[in-house]
Amino acid sequence: MRITSNRREDDFEINVISLIDVLLTLLMFFVLTTTFVQHTRMQVTLPQAESSEPSEQRDALTVMIDRDGHFFVDNNEVLNPDLDSLKEAISRVAEDDKTRPVMLRADGMTPHQAVVTAMDALGELGFTHLSIATTHAQAAGAK
Repeated sequence: MRITSNRREDDFEINVISLIDVLLTLLMFFVLTTTFVQHTRMQVTLPQAESSEPSEQRDALTVMIDRDGHFFVDNNEVLNPDLDSLKEAISRVAEDDKTRPVMLRADGMTPHQAVVTAMDALGELGFTHLSIATTHAQAAGAK
C-alpha cells in the first residue's frame, strides 16, 4: 500500500535565505562606501581681514550664508530666509546649549542684511560666543 503525500515530485522551492544574505552584504557594502554630499564643500569666498587669527572651534555651531543670502545651519539649508525660520533652525540644531560657540561663515559678496539677520537671530536666541570667519588678506603685490 502506497501512502501518497500532498507534495508532488515536480514541485520545487527556491531557497531565499542565500539571496537575502547576498542582498544584505551588498547593502552594507554600499552604505559603508557611499560618500555623502556635504554643504561644507560649497563655494563661499570669505571676506579678508589683516588680523585674522586661525581659530579651531571643534564643537562650534556653523551658520553659513552663501552669495545669494541663503542660510545653512550645520550643513542644512534653511528654506525660508526670514528671521523666524532661521531662529527655529538654529534652536533645533543647538537645542538648549546657549553657551555653544557659533561660527558665522558668510560669503564676501553676501548682502549685509543677511549677515545682520543671522546675528540678530543668534542674539535673540541668547548666543554670546560669536565668531565671524575670514581669510587672511594677501599683500597688494601677491595675488
